[in-house]
Amino acid sequence: MPLYMDVHTIADGVAMADVAQAHKADLQHQGRHDVSYLRYWVDESQGTIFCLVEAPSAEAAAAVHREAHGLVADQIFQVQEGS
Repeated sequence: MPLYMDVHTIADGVAMADVAQAHKADLQHQGRHDVSYLRYWVDESQGTIFCLVEAPSAEAAAAVHREAHGLVADQIFQVQEGS
């Protein structure tokens, strides 16, 4: 299944605890779209969030965020993992 990295920018910064709650909501909704949210990274002061997700399409990944909490990514990139 394709792998995607999405990027969110929250203008006034973001708290790690809030992102953790949003991620939990993603996990509750992801099965409906055959999506698996794997990991996330947060830069609290810059308000930037990166999410790594396996999904059949970028649209499916976005649908999970939209349904779970409404924080749709600003950008979604299809990526390949390297070592």
